[in-house]
Amino acid sequence: MLNLLSRLIAPVLAAASLSLAGSAGAQTPPTVVLVHGAWADGSSWETVIPYLHRAGLRVVAVQNPLSKLEADVANVNRVIADQPGDVVLVGHSYGGVVISEAGNSPGVKGLVYVTAFAPGPNQGVNSILSGFPPPVWFPLLHADAGGWVTWPAEAMATYFSAGLPPELQGVLAATQHPTFFKVNDDTIGAVPAWTRHPTTYVVATQDQIIPPPLQQAFAQAMGATVVPVDGGHLVMLAQPGAVAAAIIAAVERAD
Repeated sequence: MLNLLSRLIAPVLAAASLSLAGSAGAQTPPTVVLVHGAWADGSSWETVIPYLHRAGLRVVAVQNPLSKLEADVANVNRVIADQPGDVVLVGHSYGGVVISEAGNSPGVKGLVYVTAFAPGPNQGVNSILSGFPPPVWFPLLHADAGGWVTWPAEAMATYFSAGLPPELQGVLAATQHPTFFKVNDDTIGAVPAWTRHPTTYVVATQDQIIPPPLQQAFAQAMGATVVPVDGGHLVMLAQPGAVAAAIIAAVERAD
């Protein structure tokens, strides 16, 4: 299935690559900065990055501490400031909260949310979800004595990494990045970055972590360009070509 998808989407990526290369003489295309979510690290983008490279884009995948929102935003801001030109920020899941704040940094020209939380003013994950019943998977999470939260392997495969090959699910469970339990209490400031930039939202149609109707609500509130992709919460691993195509299109739309 992934090989078929790659063949189908190759002409789109090739055209995008030519378009970006053609404009490179006038100005350098933005750097794509990829921001992972909770229980993940920069390697969660490893299957998307080759598509972006083939399109001629510079790419940096951050490694956030997942200790508190302030620390994650500071880390992304450091990466943004280190780039040679403009930046398009891409956030997955909790990473959407991070880019909603870090996207206010100078040089950011566009945002892409990949099945991600998109908070409004002074919101975070828990304030967004406070009006909903707790998700069915929430009691399955494990917190250690220090308050760092992880997924048991079976629960992760059922909900978080659903739809991926079992061997990959096992690797993801073994390598997951513990996330401090209070990180979802943290909130962004009064001005979400999506109010300032062109925004794209990749909706994962089979997501069991952020329900697709909630994703659609985020996209509508932001006035985002919506790209539906058939996959679960880790849609960038299941459908890397489709996610990469959405990012490339967002780079071309960036102001």
